[in-house]
Amino acid sequence: MKDKDQGKMSLGARLAYSFGAFGNDSFYGLLSGYLIMFITSHLFNTGNAAEDARMISMVTLIIMVLRIVELFIDPFIGNAIDRTKTQWGHFRPWVVVGGSVSAVILLILFTNLGGLYQKNAILYMIVFAVLYITMDIFYSFKDVGFWSMLPSLTTNSREREKTATYARVGSTIGGGLVGILVMPAVIYFSARPTSTGDDRGWFIFAAIICSIAFVSAWCVGLFTREVNSDIRKNKKDTKGIIGIFKALSGNDQLMWVALAYLFYGVAINITGSLEVYYFTYIMGMPKAFSIFSTINVFLGIIATSLFPLLSKKMSRKALFTSCLAVMLCGMGLFAVAGSNLPLVLLAASIFGFPQPMVFLIVLMVITDSVEYGQLKLGHRDESLALSVRPLIDKFGGAVSNGVVGQIAIMAGMTTGATASSITAAGKLNFKIMMFAVPAVMLVIAILIFASKVILSEKKHAEIVAELEKTWGKKFDKDSDNDVDSDVLIATPISGELINLNQVNDKTFSSGSVGQGFAIKPSDGKVLAPFDATVRQVFTTRHAVGLVGDNGVVLLIHIGLGTVELNGTGFVSYVEQGQRVKKGQELIEFWDPTIKKAGLDDTVIVIVTNSGKFSDIDLMAKTGQAVQAEDNILELKVKKEEPVLGGGEVEPTN
Repeated sequence: MKDKDQGKMSLGARLAYSFGAFGNDSFYGLLSGYLIMFITSHLFNTGNAAEDARMISMVTLIIMVLRIVELFIDPFIGNAIDRTKTQWGHFRPWVVVGGSVSAVILLILFTNLGGLYQKNAILYMIVFAVLYITMDIFYSFKDVGFWSMLPSLTTNSREREKTATYARVGSTIGGGLVGILVMPAVIYFSARPTSTGDDRGWFIFAAIICSIAFVSAWCVGLFTREVNSDIRKNKKDTKGIIGIFKALSGNDQLMWVALAYLFYGVAINITGSLEVYYFTYIMGMPKAFSIFSTINVFLGIIATSLFPLLSKKMSRKALFTSCLAVMLCGMGLFAVAGSNLPLVLLAASIFGFPQPMVFLIVLMVITDSVEYGQLKLGHRDESLALSVRPLIDKFGGAVSNGVVGQIAIMAGMTTGATASSITAAGKLNFKIMMFAVPAVMLVIAILIFASKVILSEKKHAEIVAELEKTWGKKFDKDSDNDVDSDVLIATPISGELINLNQVNDKTFSSGSVGQGFAIKPSDGKVLAPFDATVRQVFTTRHAVGLVGDNGVVLLIHIGLGTVELNGTGFVSYVEQGQRVKKGQELIEFWDPTIKKAGLDDTVIVIVTNSGKFSDIDLMAKTGQAVQAEDNILELKVKKEEPVLGGGEVEPTN
């Protein structure tokens, strides 16, 4: 039996998306971690230490300010992507264009711009600022577009976790590979190898990473696709500045997880950015950083692979808290490890190991907040919601870029410095900023997440179920669904007829979704009750939406709470847009699976455009055994009342 589940991606598409994550994080690692290293340890080398320090301070502050300014642009970037409509979809055009342009400009920034800073420092800073903000905006379009694709691939939480796990493996390898190769590669490609390389070494290394980012963006554009479903369609667009900020502020779960992630993001960006300085200037072992990065890649893959298992056994709150507690332990050990390489590697590994899992937890909560916001606010803002995560990542990166530059100057870790030239006071201040301040931020993140974030998998499943119940309402005003004559509706399944008001679900039993009937099933085969077009195959396969040739919009919903089964025990034989004939099998389900889970197996049949009919009557008695394709419901069309006046002549005797 072939299961045409639109909630799943092909292996090829998953691999392309994973490669996109690989390139995306390789690029981000180069931008956020090693551009600053290039600037502080090599770029400015006039021989005048005071002048070099001034240029380092100014340029790193420019980067911090520009990245913070760009944060306010991100929500508009997300909104612009949401409103993009092309044959390639909302996201892929931005992934390709943003990835291509940002890769080219970042490579230019790994040059001295023809020695411009030595000729005219002010002009250099202006040109640098223009190039940097342009690169950062295009990268934001690419990054927001890339991660915002996740809700468009599926609305199923488990499927999202699987796809996100593939992507996180790719991003872990991509980001880690940059750390592994950076110092050995830069030194190898340099014309005059030193502990921090030279301009040629940095440029060649940057060219390799930027090329990977360029190619991976095109792979995502060419080999993935967005799956449209009616649940993804907004009732209205989010427009204007006020609308954008209302959409964000109105989604309280998005805001709370964002705040927790903000403190977490700033903390790990500061500590993570200073790790290479620790190996270079505290330990005097810059190449040992590659050993740590190699270990970190393998640990990241292991952590990412463990996430699906741990997420089944632990709540998101418990897993988030546990991960940050482990990181705090690693940070404490790191602070006292000194120059003991095995101890430093152990401490840094303990600190880094949980980070991929924290990323996935936050990504899942933010992704699920899309449906939370859709239910609460009445419209769906995929890219707008998911723009929050990269926005916070970039804020953390912006703060760390500015802080790292100032710490490097304060500790004397600038051009020409070595481990032996760093003073005891410099080392102490360095360690306070690298460990103590971030540790406080991690504790704050734990408290916020534990007390305010309530969007669990179960809660998300309930939200999706509510959205599915109202999917057909948008067809009520669709002129293509006009009904010209009375209609008879057959039962799609055999069993015992139940009155709709007896169904143990207030939304269905109240008739707020629409009028209809229910069946206590005697088998697991769901058939088409009339000739129709399939307008929605829900990702969990427990429901299907039809628009009939007779004008009836029908929702067939199998069981109550069955969304929690995530498709287990259900097989779908149709896909969205498919034409079906009366009696054709739509879904097959294994009833014992539903009962074993302690769920109600009642099949609900709802006419969601009930308002088009004057009377809806059951043709059989409740409690009666019925067979699939027996006529059960009679729909009587509303009669148009004659309109008087307006140029019409009233009949006379």
